[in-house]
Amino acid sequence: MNDFTIKEYTSADAGMWNDFTASARNATFLFNRGYMDYHADRFTDRSLIAMRRGKPVALLPAEVTTDGVLHSHRGLTYGGWILPRKHFDATDMLRLFDEMISWCRACGIGAIDYKPLPSIYAAAPSDEDLYALWRHGAVCTESNISATIDITANPGSDSIQRSKANRCRRMGVEVIELTDDEAIGRFHGMLCACLSERHDAAPVHSLDELLLLHRRFPEWIRFFATMLDGAMHAAICIYDTTTVRHSQYTATTPEGRKNNLLTPLTMHLISTMQPGQRYMDFGISNEHGGRVLNEGLYAYKASYGATGTIHTRYRLDI
Repeated sequence: MNDFTIKEYTSADAGMWNDFTASARNATFLFNRGYMDYHADRFTDRSLIAMRRGKPVALLPAEVTTDGVLHSHRGLTYGGWILPRKHFDATDMLRLFDEMISWCRACGIGAIDYKPLPSIYAAAPSDEDLYALWRHGAVCTESNISATIDITANPGSDSIQRSKANRCRRMGVEVIELTDDEAIGRFHGMLCACLSERHDAAPVHSLDELLLLHRRFPEWIRFFATMLDGAMHAAICIYDTTTVRHSQYTATTPEGRKNNLLTPLTMHLISTMQPGQRYMDFGISNEHGGRVLNEGLYAYKASYGATGTIHTRYRLDI
């Protein structure tokens, strides 16, 4: 017997939602409504709450587009069902998927676009959804590879990076944390210039959005920079989670690139991870859903001792 029911999230559920994600075994601060809702004007939230015997037992950050597809929330890098620490197993997930599919059909939804949480972000193994996707015939539509250091088995940076770091020390470079709005603004300006010059692109977050999120999550969203002669020439915005330190944005100036000033900054971030964090993640090096690998970028990340973590995406037609 399937004893799950599904309801749609409303703003009245925000407190419950945040309490649940704070104690879940596979959630990060990106699932906090303070993060999810900062860009509510760009996405129509249709997040789901799975109920059992009147109590919430799982959450799905989601939206529904006009083509009748339920998406793992497209404003988030990853998603999937958020699960409690205990009393939820693979059989429960199979039944929950059955109920989700029934709910989708009743709402005229014809497909599910699902982005599971990469395993490194979970506090405990939480791949029940991958099993349920396979059982229901879901098709993998993306497979991107991220470069990740497991600090419990880190071989260390290669000799080239170590040599660059030693040269930077002799130059007198300094690594600092940026905490005030003015300094973060200088970082964002450097980021915009770097992305425009090198990739004809712009950051996803505006400066106002980045400052807002930093104020809401100062312990999780942080900024570090390499200084040379009092000037900022390399900087990284990191997203700290319970298990992972993730490099969200990286910016350099031409002088920073010339003098390899990103190297001492990266090594500093690896060596100062928070208690309990196991992984330093540099992000994916792909385009076109993983079909193109930027081999040079991936090799650079691997030079610090990183190996591969997969970010997948699935489609389930119902």
